[in-house]
Amino acid sequence: MTACSQIKSGTDDLLYSRIKIIAGMNGSLPELALCRQCGDPECTKSCPSTALTKNEQTGVIDWDKSLCIDCLLCTVGCTYGGITYNMTLNHVAKCDMCDGDPACVKACPSGALSYVTSAGIFNDQHDREDLFVPGLSACQGCNSEMIMRHSLRKVGPDTVLATPPGCIPGMGSVGFNGTTGTKVPVFHPLLTNTASMLAGLKKQYNRMGRNVTAMALAGDGGAGDVGFQSLSGAAERNDQILFIVVDNEGYMNTGMQASGSTSYGSWTTTTPVGSEMKGKRTNQKNLAMIMMNHNCEYVATASTAFVEDYYEKLDKALAASERGFAYLHIYSPCPTGWRFPSSQTIEVCRKGVETNFAPLWEYERGGELRFTHSIDDPLPVEAYLNLSGKYRHVSEEQLQHIQEQVNERVKTLKRFAGLN
Repeated sequence: MTACSQIKSGTDDLLYSRIKIIAGMNGSLPELALCRQCGDPECTKSCPSTALTKNEQTGVIDWDKSLCIDCLLCTVGCTYGGITYNMTLNHVAKCDMCDGDPACVKACPSGALSYVTSAGIFNDQHDREDLFVPGLSACQGCNSEMIMRHSLRKVGPDTVLATPPGCIPGMGSVGFNGTTGTKVPVFHPLLTNTASMLAGLKKQYNRMGRNVTAMALAGDGGAGDVGFQSLSGAAERNDQILFIVVDNEGYMNTGMQASGSTSYGSWTTTTPVGSEMKGKRTNQKNLAMIMMNHNCEYVATASTAFVEDYYEKLDKALAASERGFAYLHIYSPCPTGWRFPSSQTIEVCRKGVETNFAPLWEYERGGELRFTHSIDDPLPVEAYLNLSGKYRHVSEEQLQHIQEQVNERVKTLKRFAGLN
């Protein structure tokens, strides 16, 4: 804060700092109030005079003093406390990243602050080898294929991969005609024994003295329904496994049937819409929370609309899998099964998070749940449902039920986070 004040105002007065360290809630660690230069910034949407704009070249949100009318609506729109009114300056102030060389980062003695750009993250990942072959037969706009490629790039080649029946092997990861679609050892277990087979493989590699990541890429049906007994057993034993669930809310590879993770009101081929039935009649199973209650080494939810968040969690999960069981639950909307245009995949992901339908959080063994994306002031769940054809039929009564379920889920998560 002192370094920021010095470079922006030539003084040590912390009131001039554009970065703030604030006390954590309920005795938790201090937190950082700083402009995140959001990709889809709420402050610019709130600004009636266009004083705030997203710079397409630098990615920084620029503020034009000559256009600012001091309405302070931007401070309401920002959930990170990144733009605030400064009484000594008589106008709002925010971080401008010091033209790409932040003074606060250079002043930080412990490495708690670092300067990372989205482009830098993607470029770093791009330099890693894609461990799936080109030309997998996924549907157009398939979110699952993007998850597969990003995940295995990050985890690396010292991996044994399990892909139980579902979209992931269905698109060719286990190969065709005697050739695999994966550049690491891959096997195709039954729906019922994925985690137990991985546990055995990991133990054998340990006996051989080889440090190999035992990793699963499984669908929600195979993990949370018929495959749950082996998944739960491996978590209870704290086996050294990185288990990633790609949740597209159904058995999409075999005809878009409902699974335990299919949300209430959804159209599927086994929960049709007609005069008697209006989509799925039961609420979805919250598999991530169930796994958290196994007290795994690490549990987190993720979304490809917030891929920086996913990379951080994947790093933590990979480290946790060296100690025991790590579980990642990734929300993966399916253009084909959910009936939306393939160009809208990431927008559906984003709205799932912004409405709290798919909140982002993480849990480490023995600790408390922590939200990694703000759950305050969410959009109404209707903003998410309207994007998918599988909810097109939903009545006002069903919509109210879904909103109540979302609110109740967040309330429960807050209790685990110590916020209630």
